[in-house]
Amino acid sequence: MFTAGQKIHKDKNADPTEFEENVTQALFDLENTNQEIKSDLKDLYINSASQIDVSGGKKAVVIHVPFRLRKAFRKIQPRLVRELEKKFSGKEVVLITTRRILRPPKKGSAVQRPRTRTLTSVHEAILGDIVYPAEIVGKRTRYRLDGSKIMKVFLDPKAKNDTETKLETFAGVYRKLSGKDVDFEFPITEA
Repeated sequence: MFTAGQKIHKDKNADPTEFEENVTQALFDLENTNQEIKSDLKDLYINSASQIDVSGGKKAVVIHVPFRLRKAFRKIQPRLVRELEKKFSGKEVVLITTRRILRPPKKGSAVQRPRTRTLTSVHEAILGDIVYPAEIVGKRTRYRLDGSKIMKVFLDPKAKNDTETKLETFAGVYRKLSGKDVDFEFPITEA
């Protein structure tokens, strides 16, 4: 018989935390009760899950999914996030693909690292994962007089109804994962 323990595969066979067990149990329950996404969830599993405090006293559930399963998760992500947010009432759910950052090669080394493993590339991909299914249509980096900088990210206005309430959560999760300040906005369209 399948159990919720098969819904998580951690690196180096580490034991899941209590919160991760709650998330895997919720995924397992969804697979058994929700006929709409049952077949899609059957072969999917997660790498880890954590709870992040976001501004305003809100909490966010960040679920890390394996890179090779990201397309399967993206297919059902809006429905899955909606169902998980019902299970974790009052918490917003964000799915992020697990990616690896490699350090730059040493001088004189013939080995090249792939572009997708650079810090910049991984942070850009995390930003795209956080706002999915909305699309990023523009970015601006603003440098302040005190030396700090903030990145303004403009999201597609078509997804405004779905993502407008989650903008603070997106910013808090990205700040926690990358250490960078970001401000999400929708571009102002002129009639």
